[in-house]
Amino acid sequence: MYISILEYLEESVQKASNKVAFSDHNKDITFDELYIYGKKVATKLINNNNKQTNKPIVVYLEKSIECIISFIGIAYSGNFYTPIDVKSPIERVKKIMDVLKPSVIITDRRHKDKLNNLYELSCDIIYIEDCQLEQIENKIIDNIQRKRIDTDPLYVLFTSGSTGIPKGVTISHRAVIDYIEWVTDTFSITDSTIFGNQAPFYFDNSILDIYATLKNASTTIIIPEESFIFPRKLIQLIYDKKINTLFWVPSALITIANSGVLDEMKLRLDKVLFCGEVMPNKQLNIWRRNIPNALYANLYGPTEITDVCTYYIVDRNFEDNEPLPIGFPCRNTDVIVLNENNELVSNGEIGQLCVRGSSLSLGYYCDENKTNTVFVQNPLNTNYCEKIYKTGDMVRYNKYGELIYLCRKDYQIKHMGHRIELGEIENVAFSINGIEQCCVLYDEDNKKIRLFCVAAELKEKDIYMNLKDLVPKYMLPSIITIVDSMPINANGKVDRVYLNNTYIKGGKSIAW
Repeated sequence: MYISILEYLEESVQKASNKVAFSDHNKDITFDELYIYGKKVATKLINNNNKQTNKPIVVYLEKSIECIISFIGIAYSGNFYTPIDVKSPIERVKKIMDVLKPSVIITDRRHKDKLNNLYELSCDIIYIEDCQLEQIENKIIDNIQRKRIDTDPLYVLFTSGSTGIPKGVTISHRAVIDYIEWVTDTFSITDSTIFGNQAPFYFDNSILDIYATLKNASTTIIIPEESFIFPRKLIQLIYDKKINTLFWVPSALITIANSGVLDEMKLRLDKVLFCGEVMPNKQLNIWRRNIPNALYANLYGPTEITDVCTYYIVDRNFEDNEPLPIGFPCRNTDVIVLNENNELVSNGEIGQLCVRGSSLSLGYYCDENKTNTVFVQNPLNTNYCEKIYKTGDMVRYNKYGELIYLCRKDYQIKHMGHRIELGEIENVAFSINGIEQCCVLYDEDNKKIRLFCVAAELKEKDIYMNLKDLVPKYMLPSIITIVDSMPINANGKVDRVYLNNTYIKGGKSIAW
């Protein structure tokens, strides 16, 4: 029985010490080098942090091998990590820091000046370049690891929050181990597997690439973000690096399918897995026609249940306009579909998908109230304490007994692979001088975030340029519409139905 993900690394060092574990656009790192460098980072942290454990440590680095080294070092120091996007607006980073209150930040000297903009920063900063000089304190590290238990946190990932405050989802070693053991067995991951990593490390899809690699002595190629702008170069990179397994958000697969490059450049792939948003069968069918021998699987799950709780291995043909199932529960995971009365749904009834099992998050970091709202006692069990997670996703069963995802229960959306609370965008937009009222809606058909504003003195471009400095790129509205006044319904609230019918379906606006 595994207690820590570090046991994965240590076993792979024994089996394949000199094999490349991770490769980015600058260099490669073997399992042995990762093990040694990780322990050097741990030593630096332990000496800097007075041997404290179970404390948050921020990793503020560009997506690279140095991030992986930092994650391993933080785990060896007995603490947990939070990766933060270096391209994220400083205001959002400040909000995360306010929630997390990290004891240490690991960064590099390239980002020193940017971090200095966090004027209230009161924690220590460690530069990853300096860790190479450390003499490993194996005895201290071993003492720390002997005290570890599998429910200790491994990481905290921040998702969008409806109040404008990002939510820190806290995940334990046990949850990741449970996930990776299932992934390995279900998809036959071995030391021959070469992952092509697409997901940013602050996004939970990356957990599969990282820890399945450590578990199975596989290899992960960290694909540069800019490669996804050029489909032909991306396909060539997959070919040149001999990548045989993809776990991408559907948006990336859709871009490749729509480009036509699959018709021109033939790939050999063993597995194409996807998760994070709805995958349309129109584009999936292009992949299946061009790479017919690959295994295709639709994985579903929110960050709060360690990335995935259900899956569907595509085993039949689908018309372009058919929905793709999210399938069946993963091993050691149970899904419960409840109606509004907290009862199991009957045949054909739509309900909210709820999850129980070892995969559940430990809750939202420093937010007990929000945790207790969605991590609740199982209403079907009144005999002992058993938490379930209410996903807010509405689903139904089809005639095959497979789950079909329908929509969000509230205004939380999946967009470009990210889970976004529309309320967070509204909250930020309200902070812009000149905006009197605003409302954010999601155009599901065209996959666009739309912002409606009452702002007599502003132009759409002014609003967009202000937002660009306040929210991540994936949260920026695609269309901004300035209205004379905000429609109000009988309850005194903004009439979202009117806005949807008049503008989204009717459409007078400016697109950016």
